[in-house]
Amino acid sequence: MELMMEEPRMNGLVPRGLREPEQSQAELDGFLPQPPPGNKAVQFSDFEGKTSLGMSVFNLSNAIMGSGILGLAYAMANTGVLLFLAFLLCMALLSAYSIHLLLTCASFIGIRAYEELGHRAFGTSGKVAAAGVICLHNIGAMSSYLYIIKSELPLVIRTLLDSKVTESSSWFLNGNVLIIIVSIGIILPLALMRHLGYLGYTSGLSLTFMVFFLASVIYKKFSIQCPLTSGNWTMEPRKGLNESCEVRLITINSQTAYTIPILAFAFVCHPEVLPIYTELHRPSQRRMQNVANMSIGAMFLMYGLTATFGYLTFFGHVEAEMLHMYSQTDLLILCVRLAVLMAVTLTVPVVLFPIRRAIQRLLFPSKAFSWPRHGTIAPRAPHLCQHSCHLRA
Repeated sequence: MELMMEEPRMNGLVPRGLREPEQSQAELDGFLPQPPPGNKAVQFSDFEGKTSLGMSVFNLSNAIMGSGILGLAYAMANTGVLLFLAFLLCMALLSAYSIHLLLTCASFIGIRAYEELGHRAFGTSGKVAAAGVICLHNIGAMSSYLYIIKSELPLVIRTLLDSKVTESSSWFLNGNVLIIIVSIGIILPLALMRHLGYLGYTSGLSLTFMVFFLASVIYKKFSIQCPLTSGNWTMEPRKGLNESCEVRLITINSQTAYTIPILAFAFVCHPEVLPIYTELHRPSQRRMQNVANMSIGAMFLMYGLTATFGYLTFFGHVEAEMLHMYSQTDLLILCVRLAVLMAVTLTVPVVLFPIRRAIQRLLFPSKAFSWPRHGTIAPRAPHLCQHSCHLRA
């Protein structure tokens, strides 16, 4: 036994005079650089941020908040209260953890740009792929926001003025004209802002509009009695949903699968995380993670309350577009619809910023900031989104 253990191949030893092959330090550094010595935080040199933590929370919360909040009550009606809240909590935790992984990678490497991370991992093709994915994703999001403005704003104006006014007789009821006015008058000036931190004020205003929306949903819950009636007849619920004023904790039906995309995209904000991290004052992974946790937590609370009170108002009658369930001549609901449109409008510049940043880093990586170039890039994305809205119409 002792002879067997002395054999180098049996006990893992190597013969004298020979050494294990060592990996070169250059190879190790090229694959994954070692963290800085000690516990010192990574010092970023790409940009000195001046945006406060509060403004960063506003911007990230505004990026999370989307038009999908209007369909959460419908999602709860098709999943049940407990199942919906469980799904929503899982999505919130997954989003927070994915942001944690993203920030860990960015802090470890010392890079706060998706394009540079892609270049570091896969070379030029990775840089182009990262920029392309960000542009496609955010252009799609902006297209949906602008389409909502185009379709809903004429209805609100028509109701406020006169229901008999037709679109052909009034230019201000033409969705194409209105979307151009909104883009030039509101979105473009905000999109020309040099830094994302400046949009913290408009993001705070957008969130204020959504808080007003939530307060109105809660108020209407206690003013609308169940069963729902219109005149002397009872509204017929759609087949498969709760047909009584009874709260269901778990519901499984043919529409349950359609609620998964609503919940899956409820907390999508990742294209905006690194741009917000870049402009954060005194940046650190823990500080940015706190921004993400507070934003996701606030949106989880708002989503949960909106879905719960919307569901408890209409039960089985709830539609995919919750605002369509209320009286269209109710002054409060008209104000709510206008507030939601304003909130969606103020979200577009925040979603546009990563696109502009990706184009600049892809086409002009080493050039200093230039207002003419900045002013040329900024209006292009809204123009593409308007063209997309025309195609959808």
